Amino acid sequence: MGLGYDGKLFILAFDHRGSFQKKWFGLEGDPSPEDVERVTDAKHLIFEGLLHAAEDGADPALTGSLVDEQFGGTVPGEARERGFRLAMPVEKSGQNEFDFEYGDAFGEHIEKFDPDFSKVLVRYNPEGDAEMNRRQLERLRRLSDWLHERDRKFLFELLVPAEAQQLESVGGDTARYDAELRPDLMRRTIAEIQDAGIEVDVWKIEGVDERSDAEMLAEQTRVGGRDGVVCVLLGRGADDDKVDHWLSQAAPVEGFVGFAIGRSIWGDPLKQFLAGDLEREAAAEQIGSNYTRFVRVYQDAESAVSTG
Repeated sequence: MGLGYDGKLFILAFDHRGSFQKKWFGLEGDPSPEDVERVTDAKHLIFEGLLHAAEDGADPALTGSLVDEQFGGTVPGEARERGFRLAMPVEKSGQNEFDFEYGDAFGEHIEKFDPDFSKVLVRYNPEGDAEMNRRQLERLRRLSDWLHERDRKFLFELLVPAEAQQLESVGGDTARYDAELRPDLMRRTIAEIQDAGIEVDVWKIEGVDERSDAEMLAEQTRVGGRDGVVCVLLGRGADDDKVDHWLSQAAPVEGFVGFAIGRSIWGDPLKQFLAGDLEREAAAEQIGSNYTRFVRVYQDAESAVSTG
């Protein structure tokens, strides 16, 4: 099986764990069995939104479900039954340093659920803690080797948080950091990961404001004969206008094949449902509608360039 992925990929991401139970349920620490049941039910509601999207015409072969083992319940199995692409996380939740959720048993859990993609979320700044970066690269190389020895696909979510001196250099303005510094820091990070022998099939990366930056990043992911490697855009919980702009910049770029968006799709409907302001079916329909709208935004941006 060659490196990379062939085809479009529109992923609904709801593999959040620590942040999910804290933000949406106010739960700290290990949840009780009753709490797990409540959180798992909320995750299933999000998945029901994806089912509505499929009923409205979303192609299951292009539709992805990124969900965790801890709170996923029956979703992984249902996603596979529906013909959706299934992605599941490997990393411990809520840590600044990547490590395996299930330690040395990570492979057993991957094989048990047999996802189409094994996903990691990694925070890595090339000007950050060098020793922590080294440790992360070692673990990621171990995972990369394990996956590709078994013809499994690697989905890599890259976040490049600002170092203090970087933020200071743009006057503490996070928007300036995102626009002026982050794109090249992302490129450097991808290069360091590649140089460490870590081979990624699908890069899940933060949106950039300029198409030229999206082009630069896609080109970096494909250097050295990695022609099949692709990128999908993440949402960062941003509002529709911001995500729409990121999608419009990335969609026409060769090497981008879709998105992996979470809170921007399901955040508001879930909040209203948990508050008792929205019935379950209406919440699921809204999630499905939000998902299909982002798919249309992406496809419209892509086709506007190809037909222009």
